[in-house]
Amino acid sequence: MKNKKFISGFSRLNKEGKINLIAEWMDDPSFSVFIKSFWHGDEKTQKLLDEFSENTVSNFPFPFGVAPNFLINGKDYLVPMVIEESSVIAAAANSAKFWYDKGGFQAKILGTKKIGQVHFFWKGDVRKFDFAINDLKEKIHRETFHITANMRRRGGGILDIEIVDMTHSMPDYYQLKATFDTRDSMGANFINSCLEEFAFILKDFLSESDYFTGSEKDCHIIMSILSNYTPECLVSINLETEVENFRDIDNELTADQFVDKFEKAVRIAQADVHRATTHNKGIFNGIDAIALATGNDFRAIEACGHTYAARDGRYKSLTDVDISNGYFRYNLTLPLALGTVGGLTSLHPLAKVSLSMLGNPGAEELMMITASVGMANNFGALKSLVTKGIQKGHMKMHLMNILNHLGANESEKKQAFDYFKTRKVSFSGVQAFLEKIRVLPVNK
Repeated sequence: MKNKKFISGFSRLNKEGKINLIAEWMDDPSFSVFIKSFWHGDEKTQKLLDEFSENTVSNFPFPFGVAPNFLINGKDYLVPMVIEESSVIAAAANSAKFWYDKGGFQAKILGTKKIGQVHFFWKGDVRKFDFAINDLKEKIHRETFHITANMRRRGGGILDIEIVDMTHSMPDYYQLKATFDTRDSMGANFINSCLEEFAFILKDFLSESDYFTGSEKDCHIIMSILSNYTPECLVSINLETEVENFRDIDNELTADQFVDKFEKAVRIAQADVHRATTHNKGIFNGIDAIALATGNDFRAIEACGHTYAARDGRYKSLTDVDISNGYFRYNLTLPLALGTVGGLTSLHPLAKVSLSMLGNPGAEELMMITASVGMANNFGALKSLVTKGIQKGHMKMHLMNILNHLGANESEKKQAFDYFKTRKVSFSGVQAFLEKIRVLPVNK
């Protein structure tokens, strides 16, 4: 391999130039042909995909799957999911099927507020803002009228503005904190545009206002940015049924034994941070898959959800359970800022197809669908954990990946699936099975 050196001007190269440079860097002449094999067949679509990101040289395909039979607030859904983990869609579909004749998923929106902050340092008497805040709000609303006009026409916009004293954490540190309603858009660009304007308005207000004197007339703006923590943009999902309806869920457990183990599993996730992390990861298996399918920001969603899980100072389960009076009640409440207009949701051709498959929901409906799928994946994982164990079902789904990794042909795959129907799947076990059948005449 050739000695590496600093690359200057990479972003200015055309796509062919970037590919050639990478091939040279890797000392791999086959790279160019290989990476181009993942280009989209339609030139217009490929150009669109190229422009979603920087320094794009190809596409990285992920499976686009569908989970049927989701009944949410009495409405049926086919749910698109983009994910590479083999068991996630199966778990979601199985849970949806199980709950379908038990009332399905009951969902409700608890709030849709989003937050942005102007972080600034200021030497002054913060109590003066008690008298000045209404004038500041009026000035902000008036001078951002051109930015907020379209959002206000859709029923959204700036909801409230406040000055937050943060001097307990750092000397002279304050925030101008604003809450927004961005309707069916995720709203990041709208919020950030507003906040950057807020910063200029705040500086002008301090310098011009009679409420402030001397050094109070100046402030040092650090940054203006939305927060991905949205604790007032909440959705709640409930599953409820009679305990007796779990009588056939496992051939070794009674209904009472199953719900007892299920409840204890949830309590463990509330008590132990190690288990809580994996418990909540199971929720985001489903949530992230829909976020990807609909062009939403799964990274912001994850960051927000995990912060919310630690809102009381200790990271714990996002779900809660109640077993009483012969009923099983399971709840998931989490913040979920999603959009159905703007950004990739409006540009990516498959994101548009995903939203169409869901009936072109608004943001609130998409929040309820997405959280329901997260709940389905969590229920499916816990059901497996407290009955047959997670690996039996997971490794059955993973069998195809192992076979592909080992280069199995179609005949060998068919024999392997038949053989492992009643046997435990492991990488070494599959490898040994293939080695055994490959010495038989039928596979020569």
